[in-house]
Amino acid sequence: MPSVISTDVLIVGAGVAGLWLNARLRRQGFSTVLVESATLGGGQSIKSQGIIHGGAKYALHGALTGASEAIADMPRRWREALAGDGELDLSGVRLLSDAHYLWSPGTLAGNLTSFFASKAVRGRVDQVKGDQLPPALQDKRFKGKVYRLAELVVDVPSLIQRLADLAGDGLLAGHSIEPLLEGGKLVGLKVDEHEIRAQRIVISAGAGTATLLETLGISRPAMQRRPLHMIIAKGPGLKPLYAHCLGGGTKPRITITTHPAADGQWVWYLGGDIAETDGVNRQPAEQIATAQKELGQLLPWIDLSTAQWATLRVDRAEPLQTGLTRPDNAFLAEEGRLLVGWPTKLALAPDFADRVIASLERDGIQPSQAAPLPDLPKPPIGVPAWEQLLP
Repeated sequence: MPSVISTDVLIVGAGVAGLWLNARLRRQGFSTVLVESATLGGGQSIKSQGIIHGGAKYALHGALTGASEAIADMPRRWREALAGDGELDLSGVRLLSDAHYLWSPGTLAGNLTSFFASKAVRGRVDQVKGDQLPPALQDKRFKGKVYRLAELVVDVPSLIQRLADLAGDGLLAGHSIEPLLEGGKLVGLKVDEHEIRAQRIVISAGAGTATLLETLGISRPAMQRRPLHMIIAKGPGLKPLYAHCLGGGTKPRITITTHPAADGQWVWYLGGDIAETDGVNRQPAEQIATAQKELGQLLPWIDLSTAQWATLRVDRAEPLQTGLTRPDNAFLAEEGRLLVGWPTKLALAPDFADRVIASLERDGIQPSQAAPLPDLPKPPIGVPAWEQLLP
């Protein structure tokens, strides 16, 4: 006999967006069940660089758009949560860097000074020098300019652990998911041996959303995948660096974040333009060689001679956009009890939760007196790629 569970909101997909939404709802008194078929945060979340963007990089080649203004408040909201006095209590989550940086090689440095003094980014960016520079750039051979962004970088594994703690008894490891219909309408989901009825069902399963919608017999919203080919380096010669290195185009030439490995060494995780179109088409050995050449040119004083290398392919899942452009807001579509969305960026998890909660308020969905949940099997927490790929 299947067990029957009633809850206010059933969420499928326990990346940071699903976990954040779940914690917000529980804090407001809603009963929730959060279903994950693999590991908590194990899809895009654990593969992200942990940067809480504030939109400054979108202003690099033009005025700020309305979309980039929408992301501008995210660092403040994350900082308040990390301090324990925001919409969630994320105190205890490790903050890797209190700022993210823009760094320009000498050839581009002059072009940026007037731009960063402009109204478009004033108040978000400050130039830094000397001992204020990130450790990896404190070398007399460094000739570029560095700007400090009012952004931050979080340790995603500790973030996922904290959000999992806030989920209480509502996490469910579920593999088989089918629609639960009544009178031809969706009223819940069959998850393994559980029949879960809910006032609202939210799908926030990242790249898995397309398959789930197909299972439910739904064709919209359509999804796009934007592939990346990230590079990982680990070694004793690495120093902390959280920065976009600017190239001549509209995207950062390379984006470096630094993460602690379990063995105490630093890991550099490399994205940006190097991981996009051309990088996706390279084989791993060629991608690593390209990264080694880039870093050798940009940071010749960093000792990479004993570094270990790997690459990681990531599919960023987003709502379908014309020309595969990047959405700059969280996205939510609604059909009856079903809400489907993508945060589109780690930083926008609070925005995604806002949109779901606004939908509940608009439809008059209130917390109910749901029965206590049975003891549910819990999904494990995802492991960072460098712990899996490098010894």
